[in-house]
Amino acid sequence: MTKKQKKVLIRIITAAVLMVALELLPVTGYVRFVLFLVPYLILGYDILKKAVKGILNRQVFDENFLMAVATIGAIALGEYTEGAAVMLFYQIGELFQSYAVGKSRKNISELMDIRPDYANIERNGTLERVDPDEVEIGSIIVVQPGEKVPIDGVVIKGRSTLNTSALTGESLPREIEEGAEIISGCINMTGVLKIRTSKEFGESTVSKILELVENSSSKKSRSENFISKFARYYTPAVCGGAVVLAVLPPLVRLAAMGLSPEWSVWIYRALTFLVISCPCALVISIPLSFFAGIGGASKEGILVKGSNYLETLSQTRYVVFDKTGTLTQGVFEVSGIHHNRMEEQRLLEYAAHAESASSHPISRSLKEAYGKEIDRSRVTDVEEIGGNGVLAKVDGVRVAAGNDKLMEKLGVEYHPCHHVGTVVHVAIDGAYAGHILISDQLKPTAKEAVAALGRAKVERLVMLTGDAANVAKHTAEELNITEVYSQLLPADKVAKVEELLESKRGKAKLAFVGDGINDAPVLSRADIGIAMGALGSDAAIEAADVVLMDDDPVKIAKAIKISEKCMRIVYENIAFAIGIKMICLILGALGIANMWLAIFADVGVMVLAVLNAIRALFVKKL
Repeated sequence: MTKKQKKVLIRIITAAVLMVALELLPVTGYVRFVLFLVPYLILGYDILKKAVKGILNRQVFDENFLMAVATIGAIALGEYTEGAAVMLFYQIGELFQSYAVGKSRKNISELMDIRPDYANIERNGTLERVDPDEVEIGSIIVVQPGEKVPIDGVVIKGRSTLNTSALTGESLPREIEEGAEIISGCINMTGVLKIRTSKEFGESTVSKILELVENSSSKKSRSENFISKFARYYTPAVCGGAVVLAVLPPLVRLAAMGLSPEWSVWIYRALTFLVISCPCALVISIPLSFFAGIGGASKEGILVKGSNYLETLSQTRYVVFDKTGTLTQGVFEVSGIHHNRMEEQRLLEYAAHAESASSHPISRSLKEAYGKEIDRSRVTDVEEIGGNGVLAKVDGVRVAAGNDKLMEKLGVEYHPCHHVGTVVHVAIDGAYAGHILISDQLKPTAKEAVAALGRAKVERLVMLTGDAANVAKHTAEELNITEVYSQLLPADKVAKVEELLESKRGKAKLAFVGDGINDAPVLSRADIGIAMGALGSDAAIEAADVVLMDDDPVKIAKAIKISEKCMRIVYENIAFAIGIKMICLILGALGIANMWLAIFADVGVMVLAVLNAIRALFVKKL
């Protein structure tokens, strides 16, 4: 409990003891009035102060104004106990709400407690702690056991075990060794690591994650916008209704019926009406529901950039996948060289050098299969043709390495490959030199991910890839995906997604899942873009609305389930809060509900709605 919460608790206990004592003392009249002002002001001075500030700032109609008017009115009518009791229970409700919100914020801050305080740089044989912002790209930093990895980089010395749970939601530790890429935000558990930084702190994984979480609350959902508009019109409307209730019935009784106006009765009903009308439950619980939902997703290694995306995710019925790096591991290996007209090693040498400027997984696999240092000075006139391949000169020799389309474009007669895999045809000085077969493996959870999406009410699964038709078809069959489109350029993927967007029904939303730079345009074009965060490109993560920190496609179905639970809680709170308010307002206007029921309608509904909202923090297994 915070210091502020403790002070409020002391005020509540002090005022409650005084109220009980005053009820037992045989005092009446002005003495009773003056004595009851003490607990009333102990409880309500901050609310009265806020109400006055609101009036001065021309922001009159809020819950502080409603509470101030209702309680002052009750005391003016001689209902001292009820006036003070309204303040008492209101403060109890506010204390409970503050504690609940604080607890949910604490849970989320603990999940995201990954910001490093320092980085260790070795200088003159000793470790010097510096601000991570001061570390330049290419610097050597040292991470000792128990410390957070402050900046993304490559391990140049040491072996260790990493705790990645704050990033990925994965409880199992991960082994890391020399030559491996490492991302910031992990906790080094065992050995000492020396890391060469590959990014500045502001561009590293930990900074990106914190930025996403910090900005998520600024992107409001339609439900939150509805509540904001509702409160803007609702509060003045109920204030006007209270005035009409206080004035009109007495005047009608006096003028039309010739009866006593009973001003005190109707003013009391109007004041009860005001207490009941406070929209606290809606205004507090709806944003809290989304905040808790985003926190629950973060705990599972799913970063949602805003509550609007959480709402869209709950309506996802179409899921479109990229293949490489999304459903497959993206770890390509050369599995064969066929129809070669020169030595295999020589063919690999030409292909690896021609592809040396590319960061594509296929290019990396060619370089790894070549097994020697690439001499970039031997390579000139590099031209990358998107979705086709690359043209370059290696030692002055014209080399073309790519797919069937590239060979057809160059007019080179090639031999088709009958094996399943990605085929890189190589032409030397315009003559066909053979092809290299490269294979990729499915991610271990890919089949489970597709099955889980079926259980998550996803109606249509589609796979889009730039890979060859036979490879795409083979992968789709393994995963039980019936709709697959292959040999697509980035622009073709966008066109296909637009076609799918036009064909979807009603409120159904389309999600695209990808990981590469070439997926950024289609991630932006889909209703909701989901990027692979651990190995995915920065461009894909920037363009996406949801980021999966451990690249596990199973998390897509989990994200949908979390969003559905969150939206279910939001709708429950809206229906519950408005429904109870409307019933109690009618009862208050008819004189059936007194001030005590008004207190329950305000504070009780708020407490129950907040408790319900916090359920969104807890995520069940699929």
